[in-house]
Amino acid sequence: MMDPLSGQNRGYAFITFCNKDAAQEAVKLCDNYEIRSGKYLGVCISVANNRLFVGSIPKNKTRESILEDFSKVTEGLVDVILYHQPDDKKKNRGFCFLEYEDHKSAAQARRRLMSGKVKVWGNPVTVEWADPVEEPDPDIMAKVKVLFVRNLATPVTEELLEKTFSEFGKLERVKKLKDYAFVHFEDRNAAVKAMQGMNGRELEGEEIEIVLAKPPDKKRKERQAARQTTRNTG
Repeated sequence: MMDPLSGQNRGYAFITFCNKDAAQEAVKLCDNYEIRSGKYLGVCISVANNRLFVGSIPKNKTRESILEDFSKVTEGLVDVILYHQPDDKKKNRGFCFLEYEDHKSAAQARRRLMSGKVKVWGNPVTVEWADPVEEPDPDIMAKVKVLFVRNLATPVTEELLEKTFSEFGKLERVKKLKDYAFVHFEDRNAAVKAMQGMNGRELEGEEIEIVLAKPPDKKRKERQAARQTTRNTG
């Protein structure tokens, strides 16, 4: 990527491989590679971002109404990801994610919504790029022993979760936060059995959703820190 004013490169590049496996192998071989004395490459899988974060949403709006309203003012919208308040499932948390069919559609929607000329519900909305959903390293995911459990009803306690999931194997710990929780197993196979056995089951009146917890994304945290530094110094 070149700077049109200085003619110098911007310090990063995109490299396209013929298949995903080759790209992942290149990441393993080249990430943290010392390209010259004291200078190391940072290499990761690039993800075409097709998701926008939208704030300032009326809390009584449903997923269906948001999808309908934003489809009227933007093109290529395929899904709305909305989170409800833990103690009131009829209200959302005041933000959502808009999923578009491709990066081009998302970029055009972002420009249109940020222009100030387009208003939804009579008001301008806060729009930013959402962090792209990156696929974690399959080798790392194959070792994960922690479950991410969401859509928990308010009455669900850590004690109830511990009692429910310990039927599948020995637990290290359980941590509930608002309407989701992390369940740590000692054994990977027990975690997978619990996920298969409990996903979609009802717990205190709500159907729970379970996936393997993704490990912390160090590169994402580094990007967020760099972005914050830029804002503070800009």
